[in-house]
Amino acid sequence: MTSPRRARTAGRAPLAMQVDAVLRASRALVGVAAESIAEVDDVVTVPQFRVLVILSTRGPLNLASVAAALGVNPSSASRTCDRLITARLLNRREAEDDRRNITLTVTAAGRRLVEKVTAHRRAAIERVLRSMAADQRDVVATALEAFADAAGEPSNDARMITLLWPPASA
Repeated sequence: MTSPRRARTAGRAPLAMQVDAVLRASRALVGVAAESIAEVDDVVTVPQFRVLVILSTRGPLNLASVAAALGVNPSSASRTCDRLITARLLNRREAEDDRRNITLTVTAAGRRLVEKVTAHRRAAIERVLRSMAADQRDVVATALEAFADAAGEPSNDARMITLLWPPASA
């Protein structure tokens, strides 16, 4: 007969191993992300790029929504967005009835920057995937899609497809 403690430990061991596997994969993905951001690090920081991606994939948002998506307080999000506005990568529009409520949108220059970084990431990820067997690629894609869904990451909807197609180089 298995003790309740042993049952709890046995139940956690697979989860711990799964966490370790995802952490290892996340290191590889962070490497890809860092390499792609290095191309534009004189223009934006990683948190600033995250704001551009959030607005590119989700559409216009107010500052509170950007802060919530980043998991930071509104004053931190405001400083990040102010820098992007100064760099002309974001537009800021005040609501006519309440100037405290602003809507943020990505400019054409901001979209081009996101396209450039995303194209680099796609190429790097494709290189890794090509080194795997097709059935492994399917498993990875399915698992990562489920992981992204569980994390609340928006799907690759028409907005993102429009953002990335046609490629900037076309």
